Order: sequence, then structure tokens, then C-alpha cells
Amino acid sequence: MTLESSAVTFFTDQLRRAGSAARATGEKAYLKSDLRFWGTGQEPIRAAVRDYGRTHPDLTRTELRAVAEALYATRVHELRASAIGVLERNRETLIDRDMTWLIGLVRQSRSWAYVDWLAPKVIGDVIARDRRSRKRLSVWARDDDFWVRRAALLAEHDALRGGGGDFALWSRIAASMLYEREFFIRKAIGWVLREVSKQRPDLTFEFLRKHRERVSRLSLLEGAKYLPAAKRRALGLSHRG
Repeated sequence: MTLESSAVTFFTDQLRRAGSAARATGEKAYLKSDLRFWGTGQEPIRAAVRDYGRTHPDLTRTELRAVAEALYATRVHELRASAIGVLERNRETLIDRDMTWLIGLVRQSRSWAYVDWLAPKVIGDVIARDRRSRKRLSVWARDDDFWVRRAALLAEHDALRGGGGDFALWSRIAASMLYEREFFIRKAIGWVLREVSKQRPDLTFEFLRKHRERVSRLSLLEGAKYLPAAKRRALGLSHRG
């Protein structure tokens, strides 16, 4: 049995029996997905990832990619989630040369349930270790696929939330998408601004002030959620939004 097929067998055995038909139906409907669902919760998935990691502690880049691709190819929600979990656990193995492959997974994902995990936890980690990778974000921000554009917005989410990241670059990327009507783009802009505001409220305020006439109400309300009352009033918002 190959490494890839054994990984699929391992996660299938671990997760299928932990599922619930009722939960599977609900999650499939909630995510509006055409994938198969077993109705397994996130904690069993993370537990299975930990178990797999303990028995496969030294995956090479080639092996890691092969395992993730095999799990993704099943078109089963829990197995795709496990693929991302394995990537996150072994994220330091990945390098800039893997970014094209990673964004290929984003293209296959077509759901926030995977993109919002892949972008900050896996792609973002590569950028944090090799900042030359950051140049890819501007290219992704112009992609025809809005999930790729969302990944460009969220890749440095964790770094920006922690007081790091390149907010100037993020601002240029976000500003280029303010005209978009796509909910998942508007929500991502507001989400990052909200998280940045927790440590650096002036950055969020200045972005919203500068683009006040173009920013969507969704992005505005989400981004300004934790701003001080005076700054919210300056943006034309009440204390409660």
C-alpha cells in the first residue's frame, strides 16, 4: 500500500465511524457543497491529524504534497479538512516553490471552510518564513477566481492580527477590491480590518476613513466593530453600529 492510499484509509477509518448522518445533511446544506459529508466534527478531525502526525513525524515535501492531494481527490469533506490539518501540522516543510501548488488547492476548495484555513495557517506561514512569497499576493488579488482573491486577503490575517504582516500591501490589495459586490470578498476585508483594530486601531480607522465613500457597508461595520466610539462617530457610525 502506498503512503497516499494508506493515509486515505487511515483517515477514512478514523472519521467515517465518528460521523452522524443528521450532521452530514446539515453541514452539506450549510456549506452549499457538492462534496460527500460524513458528519464528523472538527475535534475528531484534529485528533486524527494528531494521531497521523505521531506515526508519520518526518514527511518530506514530496510525501506531504502527495498525501494532501490524495485526500483532496476523494471529494469527501472530512478528508479534505484532514488534508489541510496535515499541511498545517507540517507547514514548516513547505517553501515558496509550493505556493503555486497551494493556490491550486484553493482553486479546488471553492468554500470558506477550506480557504479560510489554508490561507492564514498554511500559505501565511510560508510568507512569514520567506517574505519573498508575499509578492504573490498582488498577483492573486487580480485573479478571476474570487476564492483566490479571498486567499490573498486572508493569507496574512494571523500576522496582521498579531501586530506584524505588511499592512501597506494588504491595504493596496483590499483597496483594489472595494468595488466588488461578492460577499466573501467584502466579508474578508472587514474581517481583517476588525482583527487589525484590536492592536492597531489607527490603521483600521485610516483605511476606512480614506475609503469611506467606496467601502461596502458590510466591510465598514465589520471592520469598525471594535474601534473606539469617537472613531466610529468620525466614520458616521453610531456607538452600536
